[in-house]
Amino acid sequence: MKMSRRAKRMERNHKRKKAAGGLNLTALMDIFTILVFFLMVNQSEVEVQSNDAIELPVSLAENKPSENVTIMISQDEILVRGRSVVSTADASAEGEQITELSNELEYLAGRMPLPPGAEDQGRPVTIMGDKSTPYTLLKKVMNTSAKAGFNNISLAVNQKAPGQGGE
Repeated sequence: MKMSRRAKRMERNHKRKKAAGGLNLTALMDIFTILVFFLMVNQSEVEVQSNDAIELPVSLAENKPSENVTIMISQDEILVRGRSVVSTADASAEGEQITELSNELEYLAGRMPLPPGAEDQGRPVTIMGDKSTPYTLLKKVMNTSAKAGFNNISLAVNQKAPGQGGE
């Protein structure tokens, strides 16, 4: 018996629906590849530059520092953005302000315009001081930073989990 066109079309359609459907993973692999690259690029949160000469104190602080000017105070020297500015012995011998640090910060302030509405807060700066840094030197660095327009001062510390013993 001869089948009509409609019957042939229906039979063909039923055969196609009955066959096990294959899973096409090409689009899924593309999405995962893009996701992997995105996560690799954005995985690093803002981390403060590390220096073996500086041993940071430990804190329970939850906030991560934002990306800004970093002043490192080691046993031997004071560095701004990784560049040596003055030795700690010379800085300790100076008065209320450290001249070389002030010059460097004023230069950086001239290159980094202050965003509108942030005049009252000032420019942000992160100070990384060795835990054995004398408070008088740390106070001079903070005073010099504030006079140069870097009023938003953060002190870098190592984060410890709550409940751990302090050092």
